Amino acid sequence: MKLLLKFNILLITLVAIALAIVSSVAHSFLIENARDQVLQQAELMMTSASSTRKYTTDELKPLLLKTMAEDNIFLPQIVPAYGATTTFNHLRKSFPEYTYKEATLNPTNLQDRASDWESDIIQNFRNNPEKKELVGERITPTGPSLYVAHPIVAAQPCLQCHSTPAAAPQSMIDKYGSANGFGWNLNEVVAAQIVSVPMQLPISIATKAFHTLLIALSITFLAILIAVDLVLYFLILKPVRKLSAVADRVSLGQFEDAELPVRGKDEMAQLTASFNRLFVTVTKALKMLDS
Repeated sequence: MKLLLKFNILLITLVAIALAIVSSVAHSFLIENARDQVLQQAELMMTSASSTRKYTTDELKPLLLKTMAEDNIFLPQIVPAYGATTTFNHLRKSFPEYTYKEATLNPTNLQDRASDWESDIIQNFRNNPEKKELVGERITPTGPSLYVAHPIVAAQPCLQCHSTPAAAPQSMIDKYGSANGFGWNLNEVVAAQIVSVPMQLPISIATKAFHTLLIALSITFLAILIAVDLVLYFLILKPVRKLSAVADRVSLGQFEDAELPVRGKDEMAQLTASFNRLFVTVTKALKMLDS
């Protein structure tokens, strides 16, 4: 096996190992970075929904209560969940895969009833009162989705409508009935704000970037390998082959043009100079034997 082939096999093996390590680290980094971006989006949407709830409670509810009392009607706009959900539904017209829900175990409006996986989140908050946020991933029909959940605790104002049917406004009973949304207890986790953000697009972008990185690294390695091979050939292999050819001629008694020109001061130049001195010595020794 020739020296250049041995060198290439060794270099390719080392680079393949390095590429495997770099690929693993790069892929993990890109996917984690994509997940962080999705999490930031979800946190931003959660903050927006919470701000809408606070605006409804602080600004709209006092005004609408007067209207409800005067007209003896129930306006769902006084409910913080209604404002946050309605605002998010407008957002979904442009981003249909983004969801926000105030999932409730026993809601007044049955559209807010928690599904199985949402019920598990609420139960988790109930079992761990100190926990204020849950972050997780789930598989949906459109691909993986990341969710962020915050607990909703029944405060004293909530009990004005959700403790018993008798305590609730009659206008609310007339609108939603008395079968659901009651029996809440003070400081009990009754629901959860849940924002879900799709991960398919960020992961696709990260995967594409990973493939681009691999291609760039492979092309760079190939270019380096070719450059190293050329340097190895012209600086080492070609001069060594000349020395070998001259040595063969000398061994056959062909002394014409046996001395090689010495160029530079590197190791190959020193080897050539040493070979020339050896040739001169051998030539003199053979002449002495002939005489």
